[in-house]
Formats: sequence, structure tokens, C-alpha cells
Amino acid sequence: MTRRFGLLLALILIVTVTSMAQDARTVLRTVSTAMGEDTVRSIQYSGKGWIRPVGQSFSPNDDWPNLDMPAYTRTIDYNARTSIETLTRSQGRNARRGGGGIPLAADQQQTSAVNGNYAWTLQGSNPVPTPQNAEQWQLEIWLTPHGFLKAATQAKDLKLSKAVVDGKKIDFLSFTMGKYRINGQLNEQNLIERVQTWVPNPVLGDMFWEARFTDYKEFSGVKFPTVLHYHQGIGRGSTGHNWTEVDVDKAQINPTVAALTVPDAVRTASIPAVRVQSQKLANGVWLLAGGSHNSVLVEFKDFVTVVEAPLNEARSLAVIAEVEKLVPNKPIRYVVNTHHHFDHSGGLRTYTVHGAAIVTSQVNREFYEKYLLDPNPRTLEPDLLSSINPWFAQNRVPPIETVNDKYVISDDVRTLDLYLVQGLQHSAGMLMVYLPAEKILINADLYSPAAPGASAPAVSASMTTLYRNIQRLKLDIAQHVPIHGIVGPHPDFLKLVGSAANQERPRVD
Repeated sequence: MTRRFGLLLALILIVTVTSMAQDARTVLRTVSTAMGEDTVRSIQYSGKGWIRPVGQSFSPNDDWPNLDMPAYTRTIDYNARTSIETLTRSQGRNARRGGGGIPLAADQQQTSAVNGNYAWTLQGSNPVPTPQNAEQWQLEIWLTPHGFLKAATQAKDLKLSKAVVDGKKIDFLSFTMGKYRINGQLNEQNLIERVQTWVPNPVLGDMFWEARFTDYKEFSGVKFPTVLHYHQGIGRGSTGHNWTEVDVDKAQINPTVAALTVPDAVRTASIPAVRVQSQKLANGVWLLAGGSHNSVLVEFKDFVTVVEAPLNEARSLAVIAEVEKLVPNKPIRYVVNTHHHFDHSGGLRTYTVHGAAIVTSQVNREFYEKYLLDPNPRTLEPDLLSSINPWFAQNRVPPIETVNDKYVISDDVRTLDLYLVQGLQHSAGMLMVYLPAEKILINADLYSPAAPGASAPAVSASMTTLYRNIQRLKLDIAQHVPIHGIVGPHPDFLKLVGSAANQERPRVD
């Protein structure tokens, strides 16, 4: 009797699951018909709008900083799994605050391309391999309205869910594509209204990604939205920050375009290994370079301090290994974070697992405690902090030391001073780091000395702000050590920036 009941229950479950799958397929077929998906092999759409650099807000609580996008074109070949996107970034009349190159001295054209597992950008006509972007850029093909329908058709786990949102009954189609869970919201006209997923991010973990599609029009018998609004962003239960909006004025279905060929330089490229190259700057002080971002190691009597934990955990683990090689048997007591921009804070979590306290501006505390140091699971890219939860969350809260104006790390041998940079448009709470005995000043994003044989950089507002803060604090400097680039002498900085800064009227933010 028990066996017969078990067989009956299994049969009921199979019938129920099959029925649910059939319901999802029926809804998918209805939506595909309404949107004309069957006839779409490729698409090219163009327009204008705005774009915002993710992770580069002026303060942690702000939206991503805004730039105009006066021109935008994207061509997708669904069958070939290719996409090429060209856009123009323009400062326009937007606030000149935040990172991501802001303020722009001139309009910038950016082109990004993906073909299967290969991704690249263009500098002029030269392809620059970006293999680290291939997976997400490929994913974004299937997050377009007709891409979603094509991916859903191939999915083996397509599911129909019903929910009530703002008093209205809403249907969702959901499926997985590799490690990504993708949800599509349908409206009463059987059109795709939203597509949502989560992507890995070193600061936020499983970061929300959403596209909203509105104002559909018919192009050659196919319905396509004329407003595409995107969010990327912040924290659990949040709809994220505004990222991009494209107002479409033209869409071509199955356009005649050349096949997107993978350049040889892209085909042979691979994700570069993380390298750390140490350079001794003074007794007990080392520059830890070897990548796009630097860190600085400072040795004290009974401990060490690392200035800056950029990018991600892989970079932090490599830097920590070099620290332990250069200064064995001394713990990392502090990791100094100059500012909250994601490329400068993405490796902080790793240092807390190694026992270091984060030293950062007071303005960053709430954001770091709530989001950056959240010990909950990261399903897309687990790291050390998320992997040892719940022990870590129950037994130790990562300490944060905050800076309001000045903060000193010292022992009987050495002093390291942290100062809040005043009057800066790049980031609220920016810190600069000064070693008075060694006359070394460390800065992030404000000034990078020119490489040997290269032209001096153009004087920027950030450079003049740095100059004024040096004058205000009466710092005696011999060397500038940037988080981006190479070490340079202070007289070169004065020659480049001093006269320009003195001629300008100081700005107050």
C-alpha cells in the first residue's frame, strides 16, 4: 500500500510539473507571437540618452554620476551570439562631480564588442582584448527583449510565476542560464516589460541588474521598446541605481551587416594573471605595483599597514602574499582606504578576514557596514568573508576606523598621517596619506606622474585641489606615490601644477 501511494504521489508530481511547464511554454508562445520574435534573427537599434559610471558616485549614498549620451547604436546577431555597441559620452550640463573620468574634457566614443567567449573594445581602430568582460557582455545579449524570449525557448527549467504588484496581477517567466537566474515580467499586452538578474561585483556581491522596456512601437512587423532604462546597483531589496537610458529613434530588423570577426589579438588573449611587483621607496616602505592599481606597504614596530585594497579579492590575496614575504611575522593591523569608488574598495573584505581594521572616511562607514561587509552568501562569486559565514558574522564584526579631518597611525619608530582632502569634486571623503619622516605623499586619482619620455599630464581640477591641500597643510614632500602609475618627484608636480593653481580662484564645494 505504501509503495502504491508513493508511486501515485510521484505520478501526480510529474503531471503537475509537466502541466506547469506547459503553462510556461504556452505563455512564452503567446508573448513571442505578440512581439514577432519568430522573425527576428538580428537587430540594430540607435538613439540617444544618458549613461552613468557604475561604482563612481561622488558619495556612497548618491546615484551614479550622470553623463549625456548623444549617440548610441547597438547591433545584435542572435544566431551568431554577437553584439557590437558604440556610444558617445558627453559631460553636457551635468554636475562635474564623481569618478569615471568626470569631468570629461571632450566627448568620448566607446565601442565594445562580444562574439561568443571573446570580448574587446576599440581604441581608434585598434582592438583591445577584455576577456574578463566576455561572460557578462554575452549575458546582456539575452537580457534584451527578443534575446530573453530566445533564451527562454532554449531553457530547460522555464517557470511561470504569478504575483500581485501594486494591486495588479503580474506574470513572470523565469529560467537559469549557466549561473545566472533571469526573470522576465510580462504586461497586459503580452510584451516584456522588465528583465532582471544578478551579476557578481566585488563590493556588492550578487548585484542587482534590471532592464525596463516601455513605449513599444512596431518596426517591420516586430514590436520593440523605444525606451530602454537600466539599473545596476545597490544592496538587497533595492531596485538599484540608475545606470543607462536609451531613447530609440530607429530600429532595423534583420539588417544587412558584416559578420563580427574576432581579431587575432583578441582570439589569443587570456585573462592576465595577477602580478605584484614591489619597489622599495624608503626603509620599511614599499610600492606594491604590477597592475592597474598600486598599494603601499608601511612597516611599523609590531605591525604593518597597507594603503589601498583595490579591485577584488584576487588582487588582495596577491598583495597580502607579497606583504608577508617582505615583512614576515608582523600582522596587517590596518588597511587604509582612500575613497569608496568600487575599483579602490573592491579588495577590502579580504583584509578584514586577515584581521585588519579598515581606516576610511566617516562618510563611508554606513555604506561599508551595510553593503561592503555584508557576510551573507555570495552565490555568483563566493569570497573568503562570505564563505566562512555564519562563524564570522557571529564572532567578529570587521572594525572600521573613521577619519573626519586627520587620523594618525604611529608607534615609537614611524608616523603615518591621513588627511581629508578638502574642496574635491571627485569623491566625498577622499583621503591622502603622508609619511612625514620620508616626505612621501600617497594619493589616489588626483595626480599621476608622467612615465619616462611621456608628455606631462594636462592640469586637472583634482591636481589643483591636491596642490591647495598640500599648501594648506604645509606638507614637506619629496616624492609623490600614486595609486595609479609611477613614483615622481615633487618639483615636477610644482612645475606642472603650481602656477596654474595660483592663477585660479579657489572653488568651494
